[in-house]
Amino acid sequence: IAITALNTGMRKGEILGLTWDNLDLKHGFILLNVTKNGERREIPINDTLRGVLQGITRRLDIPYVFYDSITGKHYKDVKRSFKTALRRAGIKDFHFHDLRHTFASHLVMAGVDITTVSRLLGHKSLTMTLRYSHLAPSHMAKALDILDSTLNDKPTAQLLHNLGVSR
Repeated sequence: IAITALNTGMRKGEILGLTWDNLDLKHGFILLNVTKNGERREIPINDTLRGVLQGITRRLDIPYVFYDSITGKHYKDVKRSFKTALRRAGIKDFHFHDLRHTFASHLVMAGVDITTVSRLLGHKSLTMTLRYSHLAPSHMAKALDILDSTLNDKPTAQLLHNLGVSR
């Protein structure tokens, strides 16, 4: 479930309600007919998630991808098991929804444009997506390193002249 969130940016409710009919592993996408904002959304599946989904045993009597193997019912919430996993991993102050933020942040830091990230998340506005895409301090430092190397490649006098700054 967490791997699905990290690799798709899907909301918890979308993941828990995921049925085998929503999946097209052959063509590599998840089709969500009903989303939070009421719009249909097609989400690509990467190789990591495809491998995980192919490893799940499908029961013909249960339409859901993620279900309790004892009761056969789909999960309505994973709060307790998620908290347990976080505690065992030594992770504090983290919530399931933060996986969605992590997904967006990793894409932005990898150079994916904000419009594409917004569409993957199913946002109607770029403003909402900007709230999701947090940059790591190392990523911001790298951006300044790029600026530094660009500025140092040109003589300072020429650079100031190009900027319209007089001595």
